[in-house]
Amino acid sequence: MKFTNALALTAVSTVAIAQAQVAGAQETAAAADTDSEIVVTGSRAQGRSKLDTASPVDVVTIQDLKQQGTTELGTALANSVPSISFPRPSATDGTDAIRPATLRGMSPDQTLVLINGVRAHTSASLNVNGVVGRGSAAVDLNTIPSTALQSIEVLRDGASAQYGSDAIAGVVNLRLREADHGGGATVTYGIYDTQIDTARDSRHVTGESTVTAAGWQGIKLGQDGFLTVSGEYTKRNPTSRGDVDPRLATPVVDNRFGDPEVESYSVYVNSAKPLNETWEVYAFGGYQYRDSSSAAFPRLDLAAAAYGLDGFLPKINTHSKDLTVTGGLRGEIAGWKTDLNVSYGRNRIDYRTRDSANYTYGAASQTEFYDGASIYDQWVAGIDFSKQFDVFQSLNVAWGVEGRRESYEIKAGEAASYGYGTAYPNATPGAQGFPGFSTLNEVNEHRQNGSIYLDLEAQVTDKLLVALAGRGEKYSDFGSTGTGKLSLRYDFSPAFAIRGTASTGFRAPSLIQQYYTSITSVIQNGNQIVTGTYPSTSAEATSLGGKALEAEKSTNLSAGFVLRTGGFSLTVDGYRIHVRNQIGLSENIAVTTIPNVSAARFFLNGLATTTKGIDAVANYKIVTEGAGTFDLTVAGNVNDIKVTKVPANTALFARSRILTIEDGTPGEKVSGTVVWTGDTLGATARVTYYGDVLQPGTVATSDLHTGKRAITDLELRYQPKDASFNLALGASNLLDVYPKKVPAALNTTGVTAFPYYSPFGFNGRYLYVRAGLSW
Repeated sequence: MKFTNALALTAVSTVAIAQAQVAGAQETAAAADTDSEIVVTGSRAQGRSKLDTASPVDVVTIQDLKQQGTTELGTALANSVPSISFPRPSATDGTDAIRPATLRGMSPDQTLVLINGVRAHTSASLNVNGVVGRGSAAVDLNTIPSTALQSIEVLRDGASAQYGSDAIAGVVNLRLREADHGGGATVTYGIYDTQIDTARDSRHVTGESTVTAAGWQGIKLGQDGFLTVSGEYTKRNPTSRGDVDPRLATPVVDNRFGDPEVESYSVYVNSAKPLNETWEVYAFGGYQYRDSSSAAFPRLDLAAAAYGLDGFLPKINTHSKDLTVTGGLRGEIAGWKTDLNVSYGRNRIDYRTRDSANYTYGAASQTEFYDGASIYDQWVAGIDFSKQFDVFQSLNVAWGVEGRRESYEIKAGEAASYGYGTAYPNATPGAQGFPGFSTLNEVNEHRQNGSIYLDLEAQVTDKLLVALAGRGEKYSDFGSTGTGKLSLRYDFSPAFAIRGTASTGFRAPSLIQQYYTSITSVIQNGNQIVTGTYPSTSAEATSLGGKALEAEKSTNLSAGFVLRTGGFSLTVDGYRIHVRNQIGLSENIAVTTIPNVSAARFFLNGLATTTKGIDAVANYKIVTEGAGTFDLTVAGNVNDIKVTKVPANTALFARSRILTIEDGTPGEKVSGTVVWTGDTLGATARVTYYGDVLQPGTVATSDLHTGKRAITDLELRYQPKDASFNLALGASNLLDVYPKKVPAALNTTGVTAFPYYSPFGFNGRYLYVRAGLSW
């Protein structure tokens, strides 16, 4: 049972408490650095550390992000926080390039992402295929370079009453680096050195390199301001982990199942400048361009020959342009701390299909197609006030208003990417692999919303903290909603406290879910099916039961405790999240009445889920005179999700979708990390255990399991204290662990050799070297 495992994890942590208490000679008076760091997420009161809050908050530092092999922010964050999962799907169209992350196994769009406390914009990409997070459009974490960050705060608690829509599972706040001097640069180079054993093949791969160059520079603005500029460039070669194709006379690997080829560059700035003793102006933002290319399923010679073509492997190419610009004023009005800001975010993704063909044109078909673009942008303007009152021991009152305007657009591709030629008019039209958006798919929609909130936090006595928050929102498209939150904390002593929260939450249906439309080829059970995705209020969807989408609603409960003594700290928090009226993308419904498609799907409300689990984080820091500093962390998440209600028409939402929600992310994830820092040398060793993940098929006999796996990461560092140069050597997945292979009988094309729901991917051992300079 999952909760039995949770009790076992807590028991292990309790033993660690006893060991910490008897190790007084080695303890220091101070806790780990991150334990005392002031957090700004989850509480608007000033000066609270992550161990002083009423809600659980993880703090991931720039060192945590830097001291590992990956330079992808999403992957690095998942490596650092057990409640976050970041799978690496492949052969799933645009989702290969824009991967979603999940918090506590919930939908990616049920976690709110902030940048310096300001709402970030979502990606223009919608996950429509059979992946974790199907039907969601979430913030693309990988648009922000790690080097631009000073820390990340992960609030593991419902916070819609504090921050608005989407904060059902929690909040991720990306805090940008603030520096007025100094700088640094790093170059990371890595390759895979792995043994690939599939159901039909065994081979060794050395190569598939990645190089990342990153740097930052702090600049003074006058005597009291700062400007921090950060940049990153990445060139990642694709990986290939597919099996041999049994359909060939001489079976060989004719696919490219793995990570996409990526080239990207990013630049970010963060700045502030005092205007006088009371007011300061600030601005931050950044831009990323990313060129990704992933492979679709191969089209064999035999099939292509029917249209006068040779066989080919289509490539799905996405060009993502992501922009964030924010400016504001901070100061004081009549004793109230005041923050006024305006933010604009935009993501444009252009799609191309390469090395492909439109069968209806026959041998005259072009091989490269422009498929169109999807665009999402967002304006946010808000003003926040807070003031400390001498009521009880202290009372912090915060309130504010926010306005937001969103827009979503689909632009059509060139005619050949979706249209019919005359050579073979009965063939499936459009570019093979990823048909383009047609003029009938074009969309240009927008909406507005306004909100107001009140947040009270009272230190009633030395021991009792009480916080109460409420928020009202009004949307132009679906109406109004209100949420509330109550938080309590009681400190029995400086060493031990209990805490708990109760809140309601909501998530507005996104513009993308309301208006996305396309016709594309979907691979189901090895067969290509031309499938249309339609707005829920369109004639096509309403004929199948579609209705206007409504907001998701949630009820969140949490309770836990905090223990700290000397260099040791332990937090354990249990939670229950019940989501009503949840939105999901329907099954691919077989149709005969809708032109040009054989299946249709649309978004609908009607799901209900209950998520229960326990998070536990134990940290022990030991400082010795001769052997250096040892920072030991054991962190775990035990999570159980149940779908408690589905639409009455089970054809709209069948077993594979239900099981993906329930078992598509790890039920257990536990990591143990040791960070050693000496005079000139250092090391990080991490072992992460993942529980079994189910990748469901359309029937039970086609289900896949990743298996229970432990991944070992190791890094060794040369970092002299008085030198500007540092060097690291490391291995991610040192023991070259893979998820369970897909049986030959279930991989008739040879492509999907491993379950792409795997929370740690399926690429094998990765070796890297990192060199850095600081000044």
